[in-house]
Order: sequence, then structure tokens, then C-alpha cells
Amino acid sequence: MPKIGLISLGCAKNLVDSEHMLALLRAAGWEVAEDMAEADVGVVNTCGFIEAAKTEAIETILETAQYKQSGKMKGLVVTGCLVQRYAEEMRAELPEIDAICGTGSYESIVDAANAALGGHKAAYLADMASAALEGGRDRLTPPYTAYFKIAEGCSNRCGYCIIPKLRGPYRSRGMDALLAEAQALADAGVKELIVIAQDITKYGMDLPGHQRLLPELLRRLCEMDFHWVRLHYLYPDQITDELVEVIASEPKIVKYLDIPLQHVSKRILRAMHRPGDGEEFAALLQSLRDRIPGLVLRTSLIVGLPGETEDEFAALCAFLQDVQIERVGVFEFSPEEGTEAAELPDQIDAAVKANRRLIVEELQSGVLDDYNTSRHGEVMEVLCEGFDEEQQLWYGRTYADSVEVDGHVYFEAEDAPVAGGFIPVRITDSLGPDLLGVRQKGE
Repeated sequence: MPKIGLISLGCAKNLVDSEHMLALLRAAGWEVAEDMAEADVGVVNTCGFIEAAKTEAIETILETAQYKQSGKMKGLVVTGCLVQRYAEEMRAELPEIDAICGTGSYESIVDAANAALGGHKAAYLADMASAALEGGRDRLTPPYTAYFKIAEGCSNRCGYCIIPKLRGPYRSRGMDALLAEAQALADAGVKELIVIAQDITKYGMDLPGHQRLLPELLRRLCEMDFHWVRLHYLYPDQITDELVEVIASEPKIVKYLDIPLQHVSKRILRAMHRPGDGEEFAALLQSLRDRIPGLVLRTSLIVGLPGETEDEFAALCAFLQDVQIERVGVFEFSPEEGTEAAELPDQIDAAVKANRRLIVEELQSGVLDDYNTSRHGEVMEVLCEGFDEEQQLWYGRTYADSVEVDGHVYFEAEDAPVAGGFIPVRITDSLGPDLLGVRQKGE
């Protein structure tokens, strides 16, 4: 039985694609190698979103290819967004690669792996919009947490973003198929279901009837045996009263919303082809906090878009100080070829962009410190994820901490808790982005 090794880079949506590919390979008789050195064929599922992701992908491809000399590897398959973006260049400049699959061709992964195993060169580059939306999964997450991709692609056409050219237009999955998959995940013991898409708020609007189906989907998910239902991402101009009411009223939906704002300057936002401005965003976030008690917010921001003035950057900083968003990811503008923003005049110097990012990160660290301090003395429900040997403490996440992007709670416990269990922890202190605490006795 041949062995396959897989490395998945980039976002959670890419991870789900990797899970689908592993399921297809296992069904075709491939065994999954725990160590890439033991793999007969290696697969690297790439991200090609921004320059840093492209660099990481190329480095990973070259590192994996070395197993052809140092291990038993006979072939290398590369899939994902970088392939979709640079297929011809990769075939010409990276002879280490034996087979490639674009984002519309994940179902060809078995053929690609067989070709690579046989020492053949192959390319599978079907139309992005033809990508299968359904299929089995060999999950790569812990048994208690699963990503739940409800749509593929994006039709927003933001001026700085290449995703529509990598993933195709927005395509919602059918409700029946989603509910069947969700029930299977619940039956398998998943306790934290993370609903993902490039924009989950548009779910259903491309289906017959053009209805916003996310509220209905969430109600149905909350009828299943999940403990937490977490939402990523909600676009600010697509949040309806009905959706807010569902989020507020369903106890299983964690009161943590990731709402990408990107900026607050109306001029900058229009250059990005995005709606809203700082005043509208402030009103929206205040309304959400008023209607959803305990709400914790996350957003993503871009600094250094071409033409961003000092005054516009200062307005962004003032907004963050005023609104006090608990979680913020800030990124320097990356001029990606094929995007409108890459061709704009008044490109900003890299050092200026880096300095602006550092200013926002420093400002935001104070907001996070204040938030963490506000939790001291509180008993919070923590999803236990394991034991940290270095810290000699158990660790996990609260509802306010999403996977990988936020902090952890490190806590003492007299009796060993079960990974995947929900533990009451009294918060006693904080350290950087993390909280410290003690498991409540008798609970």
C-alpha cells in the first residue's frame, strides 16, 4: 500500500480541501504517512493569497522535494491556490514538482498521486467553478473541533484581493447536504463547529430564490449536539436584523464575531471597492454589543494601501482607541499582481507600511490587556485542548478565543481534565495574549 504525506498551508478553507483530498486518497488505497520522510508521494496544498504566503509555499515545496533524495519519496504533487495562480511558471521553474492540481481539480488528486508515483509529469487544471462542493473528509483537526465550509469562492471583487481569481465566484452549498454533513460531524463527537466561507453572510444568495439562508442554517445547526457554533466571517454590510437575533438568542452560537472592516477611511474603502466608513462601523459594532451581551469582536485591517495619508492612518488609530475591538489582525498592503490596487499610484514605502502596522499592533496590545484584565476573577468555560509540558499547565480556549488566531487559557487542575471537555476555570491573571487560571473545584 503506497503512503501519502500531506502539508496543508494557508487558511481553514484550504484545510478542508486537504481533508477532502485525503479522504479520496485513502478510499483509493493510499495510507497516510505520519512522517513525510516515509511517504512515497508528498502533497503540498498551497496558499497564494499574498507575497508572504507565496514565499512560504515555495520554501515548503522545495523542502518537501528534498525527501526525494533523503527519504523514500518518488513523487511530489502540488495543489491549491499557488498552482491556480502560477501553473505555467511552476511547471517551468520548479522541475522538482511531478504533478499539479488547481483549485478546480481536487477530485483529480488520486490520478495526480498515481502519476507522481509512476514518475510521470501531469497537470490537472479544470475550471475553478467546476470544483466539487461535496465529498468525504479525513479530518486533520482534533476530534472535538471541525471546520464547516458552507460556500466556496468569492464574488466581492475587493480591489486588493486575488481570491476570486484563485477560487472562482461565490457558490453556496445546498442546505440538505450541509445539514447531512453537520449531523455526521455531531455524531462523530464534534463539539465546536466553526462555520467558514469567504463571506458566510452571503450564504444562499446565489441559489434559486436568492435568499439569505444563514439564519435558517444556524437555527438547524443549533438543534444538533454541538456545544459551540462559531462564525467566520461576517461582512459588515451584510449583517441583518434576523441574523443578529439568531446569534443573540441561540446559546450554542458563541458570542464572538469576526467582521473584516479593513479600514475606516471612506476614500480608502472605496478604493478597495468596499462599503461603509468609520462612523457606520462604530454604529454597527455598538448596536451588536447592545443586542448581544458578552460579545467579543475580531476584525482584520490593512494599512499602507496606495495613497493612505497620515491623517487617514491617524483616523484608523483613533477609531480603534474609541471602539475597543478586542481582537485585531493588521496586515501591510501587499501589491498582488492581477489586482487593481497593485496598479494604483502613490504606492507606499515598505518601511512606512511596516511602521504603521507596528503602531496599530502596539495600540491594540493595550486594548487586549484591558480586555484580559476585565476577565480577572471571572469563571469562564474553557474548551480543554491538552497539557503543556513546558508550562506544566493545562490549556484551552474560551468562547472569546478562536483557533490559532487568539490566545489560550493556561490553568491548574487537581484532576486531569479530558481534552475536548468544557472546564470551568476561574481567571486569576493574564500574560500577554493569554489568560491564567485555576479549575473550579467540584465542577
